[in-house]
Amino acid sequence: MKQLIKNREIIEDHWHMVSADSDVAELPDGDIIVPVTLWQKYAEVLRQRPGKVGVRLASDEEPAILASDFNALALIAIEFPNFADGRGYSAARELRTHYNYQGEIRAIGDVLRDQLFLMERCGFDSFAVRADQSLDNALSAFNDFSVTYQGDAREARPLFRR
Repeated sequence: MKQLIKNREIIEDHWHMVSADSDVAELPDGDIIVPVTLWQKYAEVLRQRPGKVGVRLASDEEPAILASDFNALALIAIEFPNFADGRGYSAARELRTHYNYQGEIRAIGDVLRDQLFLMERCGFDSFAVRADQSLDNALSAFNDFSVTYQGDAREARPLFRR
């Protein structure tokens, strides 16, 4: 089973990633992550199945398209097609601060160790780092900085107000 980082710990990933061309009648048991297009087309069917449902948000998709469904989604996975594409940071911050989304926000795709500290500040709480990255080494990214001056998605107050 694959592993990932969640809440600064290495855990087993029990979620199943579902492709856009999957037949909803033949989905795997357990918790699943579906593309936005599949969710929009089969939301009622997916809500009735056993297990939790999460949605995969592509980098060019806005979180607003899911606004009416946040209560039904246990997880939103935001895809990073390459490490230089920063749109996922904005999407996570918007989910946490504008929509007050309380579920899990997972970074997937081209996720590297050097991004984790800032991703967490934007609202991500789980990270499926790229396969060639060491999870143990990636964990150390959260200790790269001991103090942050600005507020962020987790702590809105700047340092001088804490």
